[in-house]
Amino acid sequence: MTKREEFLPISYQDMLIKGWQQPDFIIVSGDAYVDHPSFGTAIISRTLERYGFKVCLLAQPNWKDVNAFKIFGKPRLGFMVTAGNIDSMVNHYSVAKKRRKKDFYSPNGKMGLRPDRATIVYSNTIRQAYKDVPIILGGIEASLRRMAHYDYWDDKVRRSILLDAQADLLIYGMAEKTVVEVAEALDAGLDIKDLVYIKGTVFKTKDINQLFDSTFLPSYQAICDDPFAYIDSFNIQEKNTDPLTAIQLVESYDKDRIFVVQTPPNDKLTQLEMDDTYALPYTREYHPIYKKLGHIPAIDEVKYSLISNRGCFGGCNFCALTFHQGRTIQSRSKDSLVEEARKITEDPDFKGYIHDVGGPTANFYAPSCEKQKKYGICSNKQCLVPNPCDNLIVDHSKYLEILKSIRELPNVKKVFVRSGLRYDYLMYDKDDRFFRELVQHHISGQLKVAPEHINDTVLDYMGKPRKGLYDRFVIKYNTLNKQYNKNQFLVPYLMSSHPGSGLKEAIELAEYLRDTGQYPEQVQDFYPTPGTASTTMYYTGIDPRTKKKVYVCKDPEEKAMQRALMQYRNPKNYRLVHKALTKAGRTDLIGYKKSCLIPKTPYKPTTKNNDRNKKQRKL
Repeated sequence: MTKREEFLPISYQDMLIKGWQQPDFIIVSGDAYVDHPSFGTAIISRTLERYGFKVCLLAQPNWKDVNAFKIFGKPRLGFMVTAGNIDSMVNHYSVAKKRRKKDFYSPNGKMGLRPDRATIVYSNTIRQAYKDVPIILGGIEASLRRMAHYDYWDDKVRRSILLDAQADLLIYGMAEKTVVEVAEALDAGLDIKDLVYIKGTVFKTKDINQLFDSTFLPSYQAICDDPFAYIDSFNIQEKNTDPLTAIQLVESYDKDRIFVVQTPPNDKLTQLEMDDTYALPYTREYHPIYKKLGHIPAIDEVKYSLISNRGCFGGCNFCALTFHQGRTIQSRSKDSLVEEARKITEDPDFKGYIHDVGGPTANFYAPSCEKQKKYGICSNKQCLVPNPCDNLIVDHSKYLEILKSIRELPNVKKVFVRSGLRYDYLMYDKDDRFFRELVQHHISGQLKVAPEHINDTVLDYMGKPRKGLYDRFVIKYNTLNKQYNKNQFLVPYLMSSHPGSGLKEAIELAEYLRDTGQYPEQVQDFYPTPGTASTTMYYTGIDPRTKKKVYVCKDPEEKAMQRALMQYRNPKNYRLVHKALTKAGRTDLIGYKKSCLIPKTPYKPTTKNNDRNKKQRKL
């Protein structure tokens, strides 16, 4: 078997080499074809292959040419469409709505190889090519837009993507179980319109008499007209993300002439099923065709990384992950992870470093409590915030065993933890063995954590722990580094312009950075994406939990000022910082005292100042 034949077919010739005359499914993706389990397309295609289905890949097709979607002919069972690993609008545009220069999921990072709103565009083009072929949507873009949602780029509420894409069915969440059930139903001869019973799907219908045990969301028109109707819709959806407790949801359009129906989430994968998923025959590389077209940058960080878990019970209001993966942790066994690590060590390019062992939250390896296994996740409270639940189980022992076992493998020099790590969960652990071993063995010079802000009111709106706990974490981290003679740093992720944050709070954050001697190289402006409580706050100006008003920064200049304040030492930000301080009545921070953020006159573009600024940025 040639290297190319180890991958699934990407051309008609590849399909013939396999001995196929027609594919069962064609998967259309906005990403380049990377056969690695960090890419959703790889997992779904290999899962279908495992169940005996013939799958062909159409990666980044020319959406302006309908013939580009006909290269395999008409699939026997249907098309599956995904925008890729990232929402195409987030992939293309910054929070300032400026076009990004790089697409890390394309050859050489080239921008423009996928369209805006890729799921809709691909699906509509397929419909032009084949009027009657089943079209099934999936991936993060479709999952988060499965019902009516606020769209930041249009600045309005958009319909369910299922309608705009003219598709037949949408699979939401992590789709291994659902996609197999859909595939087997179609293979058995059922019409796509009859698949109204499969968990983890969204379908459209004109007849609701067949629907039972359903809850009606506010209509599309209602949530467009009334912010409180939008909030009610969001709250109902958020409370129906757990397979054990969720019910069917119905949303009406066009004065009840058509309905979009979301079935309850499918069951989570068991540990054995997780192990099986990640043991599929991935090549862990991008397709050989890209050797000529160019390197795919997105593989660099994940090629020598291991995914140990899914789901997150962290409760961050600005994160859509729970809307997609849920709050229940699903994890792989130690044997599965160690075996994958062993395979990685056999790669001729492996240099001895496992880049990461983690997931959405690295140190969440098991469900947060025992009760949720029987009753599901609580719908009226979070596990960690504002305070840890009395039922919370804090235990790093199994995760620590995994890290130890991997670092003891031959040819492994270091095993790093680079994915998100919840410092609050770490601090709640009365046994600090994991914290100590983390500092000793698993940090690559810098540990990334996400306090996000330091103002307690803003942190409450974010769904994050308060500043005092982070301060205690920093002290302990520095103490352990000193104890073990380690010169390792903290890289805090910080966010500006989140609902609740005005100039006063942004200046408070800048003063904190001044007092602690930190200068963040990277900062993030709040990005409203579908499926989050924070986006609901941004759109409505109301906290969906309390239904009270919350300040929302929407003015582009103020957003720029809040962002600039986090990097107030940068000469390029002088004008914005000066204006922000003046506007907020904090001119006491302009001058030459140690407490000042900027001088009275702009930085001079001298070599000496440039050198000084470079040194400051390294601190």
